Amino acid sequence: MTVFSRRTARRAAPEGRAASRRPSALARVTARAVVPVAAVGGLAGLSLAAPAVTAAAPAAAHLTSARVVPAIGHPVLNKTLTAPIPTTQCQAQLGIACYSPLQYRVAYNLNPLYKGGITGAGRTIVIVDSFGSPTIANDLHVFDQQWGFPDPDLQVMKFGNVPAFDPTDSTMVGWAEETTLDVEYAHSIAPGAKIVLAETPVAEVEGTSGLPEMMNAEKSLIDRGIGDVITQSFGATENTFPGFDSGNFSSLLNLRYAFKDALAHGVTVLASSGDDGATDAESDATTLYPFRVNSWPSTDPLVTSVGGTMLNLDNSGNRLSPDVVWNDGFGAGGGGLSGVFKRPVYQIGVTKEVGKQRGTPDISMSSAVDGGAWVYYSFVNPASPWHIFGGTSEASPIFSGIVALADQVAHHRLGLLNPGLYVMGALSQHVGGTGIVDVTSGNNSFGGVTGFDAGTGYDLASGWGTIDAAKFVPALARLG
Repeated sequence: MTVFSRRTARRAAPEGRAASRRPSALARVTARAVVPVAAVGGLAGLSLAAPAVTAAAPAAAHLTSARVVPAIGHPVLNKTLTAPIPTTQCQAQLGIACYSPLQYRVAYNLNPLYKGGITGAGRTIVIVDSFGSPTIANDLHVFDQQWGFPDPDLQVMKFGNVPAFDPTDSTMVGWAEETTLDVEYAHSIAPGAKIVLAETPVAEVEGTSGLPEMMNAEKSLIDRGIGDVITQSFGATENTFPGFDSGNFSSLLNLRYAFKDALAHGVTVLASSGDDGATDAESDATTLYPFRVNSWPSTDPLVTSVGGTMLNLDNSGNRLSPDVVWNDGFGAGGGGLSGVFKRPVYQIGVTKEVGKQRGTPDISMSSAVDGGAWVYYSFVNPASPWHIFGGTSEASPIFSGIVALADQVAHHRLGLLNPGLYVMGALSQHVGGTGIVDVTSGNNSFGGVTGFDAGTGYDLASGWGTIDAAKFVPALARLG
């Protein structure tokens, strides 16, 4: 993930600048080299720097200094684009695929829902990020104009004394990037839903730092009746919480009050599963554990863990091949067993895969950097405002939009999804109509740590797989 405490979006850091490491897996590709933009429309700022990245940043995919990042395949030329370019041009000019929210709408079969009036109207998505972004309202407006989306009802709420944005502070920049990814992609999937952005004053890092402020913000919103689904593109490796090595998990368990409150109020809580495959960052947030670990809040039984896949789409969003587990050298979908939580009741049917522990992820969505999402922001380098991001920090907000759609269909909050999701997963192996699409290829080995293979049914690389929204949304609403 990123630095997010880990779930930030992954992004390749701009020349020479280390990506901060705390959001989930924010992977951003920045490019350099003048490229003709014929038939692309306006100037798009795409910064694509060679993947010489170090620490991860916010929940989008972040690369650690200990991670070996392959070259993108082309010399790093100075590229300046004024608008997003098609997938085939990204592949030819940048060496990676890039996708727009319009392509995701086709890939996940969302358009039939929109045509039927299912847009997330009447529902509210809560996004929680350290610091936030100073330009989020304007950036979302420009993003919407680019893709023909309506501007949403966006409310920014500050919890505590959030410091003023400093464009020279790499940590704040990383969180602003994460914030932008979260808001733009939750909105693009559920264009009719209200977005509440909760900004907190302390950066979330490994261990408990920043997490109390985030949990307090979530509980405050829940108690005020604000929000139907909460998306979290951040996380901290369980092993970095004080007391973990001695078997004392109280420092982590004492932070669960917001999730217990969400359960009591029927609010759905999501979290990115991570961007370092079956491992994750140590306390320094720059090196990876040399063995399998997992991260919280993704591992919490009261949270739906959203893992990562890699899509192969044409310029219109049609699949050219089935999705596979995200593992493209920039990062890999987080997944594995919790060192804190025992297997919840809803995972009894997958005991063969999880044993006696809580296993993650539960479901997966697009996260690859090679197949990253176009994001617009202007808080730094406004002349080059378009960027490509990946990481499970992308997957969680995308799935939050799916949940908002299902809430609208159900006419109420769906609350904890996992019991129903696991019923749907089991049914999907025998009957159709659930909208769960099995991901059976790939693995999440990463950073020298052997991970887990995808296979038929549930696995610790992709969970139950991914979704066909036109079927999944109404099926989830029925079970809720």
